[in-house]
Amino acid sequence: MPLSRRQLLQSAAAAGLAPLLPRRLVAETAIGPGRLITVSDGNLVLPGDFIFAGMPEAELSGILAARGIDRQRLTPECNVTLWQEGERTVLFDVGAGPDFMQSAGALQENLAAAGITPEEVTEVVFTHAHPDHIWGLLDEFDEPVFPGARYLMGRAEWDYWWDPATATSIGAERQLFALGARRRMEAIEDRIERFEDGAEILPGLSAVLLPGHTPGHMGFELRHGAEAAMIVGDAIGNDHVAFARPGWAANSDQEPELAARTRVALMDRLALEQMPVIGFHLSQGGMGHVERVADGYRFVPL
Repeated sequence: MPLSRRQLLQSAAAAGLAPLLPRRLVAETAIGPGRLITVSDGNLVLPGDFIFAGMPEAELSGILAARGIDRQRLTPECNVTLWQEGERTVLFDVGAGPDFMQSAGALQENLAAAGITPEEVTEVVFTHAHPDHIWGLLDEFDEPVFPGARYLMGRAEWDYWWDPATATSIGAERQLFALGARRRMEAIEDRIERFEDGAEILPGLSAVLLPGHTPGHMGFELRHGAEAAMIVGDAIGNDHVAFARPGWAANSDQEPELAARTRVALMDRLALEQMPVIGFHLSQGGMGHVERVADGYRFVPL
């Protein structure tokens, strides 16, 4: 059964889990004349069942042991992608903000450490509207953090969270997610630009529908000539079991079977094209490549 935010926080507190120290500028690469970086928003603290519940335990244990992953306690990184080219500074998601989890919400601090002010952000592009991706829209005074930015979200994702019926149909364990998303979306309702799968939303930046983690989850292909990178958000939610067994349903996905099909197809493409991938919860800054191995895939950090 999916775990609620309250259960996640209670689990972390009961285990005496101290927040991990956030990092600042985590990883960087160039795409054409632009700079693609990840900036830390801190990390989450999750019980293992948030992802692993329902997976085959015997095989799962071997996969986790080989990678040194604790079955009971996960502390995934939260890496916000930022693209700078010319006068454009684009954020992909905005982190968790001050209200979700003590170990996350460090984006503003780490942007400042990287020499970037909120006023410099020209566009905010959302992969999806889960708390660790959209709650950072507002500060502790409920003021917009990025006052001059344009906001862009896939139409299907916006419509799903904007629908009042979502809060009653999503399940009690995720109801707070829906209410929190709606509150932040109301703050940008008159400034949001919605787009469809395949749209070139900015020059060189195309939307790629990657559904399953949420109904309208989007990835983004950034391309300059022969150079390209894929920003996948949570379509690949970790760099251990998601790579070793991408076809397994993960408890963290809202539509697990659909998300697994999306993940398999995405892994195939990324491995075939050797396109760099940037994932919100992948380790070592979230940038790397997908490499095919005998029984699955593996993540090779940049």
